[in-house]
Amino acid sequence: MIESFREAFGRALVEIGERIEEVVVIDADVKGSTKTLYFEKAFPNRFIQVGISEQDMIGTAAGLAIAGKIPVASAFAVFLMRAWEQIRNTVARDNLNVKIVGTHSGFSDHLDGSSHQCLEDIALMRVLPNMKVVVPADAYATKALLGQIIETHGPVYMRIGRDYAPRVYEDGAEIKLGKANVLRKGNEILLVATGTLVHTALNVAKMLEKLNFDASVIDMHTIKPLDEKTLLHYAKRAEVVVTLEEHSIYGGLGGAVAEVLSEKLPRRVIRIGTVEFGQSGRDYLALLDRYGLTPDKIYQKIVQVVM
Repeated sequence: MIESFREAFGRALVEIGERIEEVVVIDADVKGSTKTLYFEKAFPNRFIQVGISEQDMIGTAAGLAIAGKIPVASAFAVFLMRAWEQIRNTVARDNLNVKIVGTHSGFSDHLDGSSHQCLEDIALMRVLPNMKVVVPADAYATKALLGQIIETHGPVYMRIGRDYAPRVYEDGAEIKLGKANVLRKGNEILLVATGTLVHTALNVAKMLEKLNFDASVIDMHTIKPLDEKTLLHYAKRAEVVVTLEEHSIYGGLGGAVAEVLSEKLPRRVIRIGTVEFGQSGRDYLALLDRYGLTPDKIYQKIVQVVM
C-alpha cells in the first residue's frame, strides 16, 4: 500500500492539536504543499503564516518556545536549510523546545529538480548539539513519531518525503523515539536503512535470500541519538554492514553508522546514497533508479561486494 508522508503529517498535527493546546504551527507560505493547512482550518488562532521567510519562521518559533508554547515550524526541507544559522544560534544553542519538520526531502519533489531536492539536511542537522534527528519510514511511523516528538522536550528535526510512502508498519506496531526497529533478523549482512529506503531494504533482503544470504534489516528512524546498542548487537552477527538512505552518503545515516562501528566494532561498511545533486524527473521511481536507489540497483551493488 502506498500512502503519503505529507498527508499523514498534516492529519497527525490536527489530532495532536486536539490533545495539546500549547501546540502552534508556523508556515512559510507552503501550507497547501506541507498539509499544515489542515491545522490552520482546525485551529486558526494557533496557526501563524510568516510568508516566504524561513529565517523569520525559526525566530518566531524560538520566541513561542520561550513563551511556553510548542511550535512546529514546517517547510520544504531544502528551504529550511537557509535558516540553518537561526536554527543553530537560536534553537539548538539555547536548547529550545522547537520542532522543525522538513517535507519534500530527498528526491521526492522530483518534478522541481535539484533546487528543491534536499540531500544534505540530515548531515546539517545532525552536527548541531542538542538537536535530535528523526526520519520516519512510512505514514504510520510519521504519525507515531510526531506524537512522541511533540511530547519530548528540546529541539527536534523530522524529515519526511512528499507522497511516496510504501507501508512498512501495520497499525498498532510499536515505534519508539530513539530505539531502532529490527524488521528482519539474519546473519552475514546487515541492512541499516532510514526513510523510504526501509521498504526498499526489506525487498533487497528477500532478493539476497535467493542467494542464501540471510540479511537483517534495521529501521534506524532516529539518526540522532543513534541506537548504538541495537546497531552493535546486529553488526556483530554480520560480515558486511550496508546503509541505505535517500541522502548524501557524507554526514548522513552512513556517516553516523560508520563513526560508531569504526570506534567500537570494526566492520566493512557500504554506504548507499548519493554524492550528487538531484535532477528533475517526471517519475519519482525512475529518478531513484537513476541514482541507484531501487531494489535491483542496490542488490547489484551488494552482490558485487559479497560474492
